[in-house]
Amino acid sequence: MTTPSDTQSLILSRAATRPGNLALPLPEGLVGAAAKMVVGKMIARGWLEEVEANLRRGEPMWRETGDGHGTTLIATEAGLEAIGIEPVVASAIASARRVKPKAKPEPVQTPCDTNTAKPVAIRAGTKQAQIIAMLQRPEGASIAEIVAATSWQAHTARGAISGALKKKLGLPIAAEKVEGRGTVYKLP
Repeated sequence: MTTPSDTQSLILSRAATRPGNLALPLPEGLVGAAAKMVVGKMIARGWLEEVEANLRRGEPMWRETGDGHGTTLIATEAGLEAIGIEPVVASAIASARRVKPKAKPEPVQTPCDTNTAKPVAIRAGTKQAQIIAMLQRPEGASIAEIVAATSWQAHTARGAISGALKKKLGLPIAAEKVEGRGTVYKLP
């Protein structure tokens, strides 16, 4: 496996701390042809991926595709694994970004918009990463199982699912009633 250069490692580690694993903005001084070359190599190795930019959230654009639309760069599961970040967390974030874009273009964010995404870092080995791993299992996880695994109160576990995972990270968490287990939450 190819190891990332210092610049590539910096781009990937910064992306790991941003919501949605956004790789932009690039490090200061990396512009023009040098930026295109570094990003091109990272895309070719599967460490970065171009996705449609969410202009409503004010995501920076890598390149314009026309009609006010553009693409941004996100770190992939392979890219985060290359710098030593747990694959469970990386795949959850990457799968959430692959949701198909809406047919109707979203309005551009104005400075007075209050529903902007706040930066959230997901570190390996945290309770949040543990909950994401539980939700990715085929059988999902109930609140009781999350409470047993994290030692949290039930209302804290529910708040983490609806607040941190759904709202802040934008993960598509599904809930269904299962006889004998109660409400079971799953990540597709």
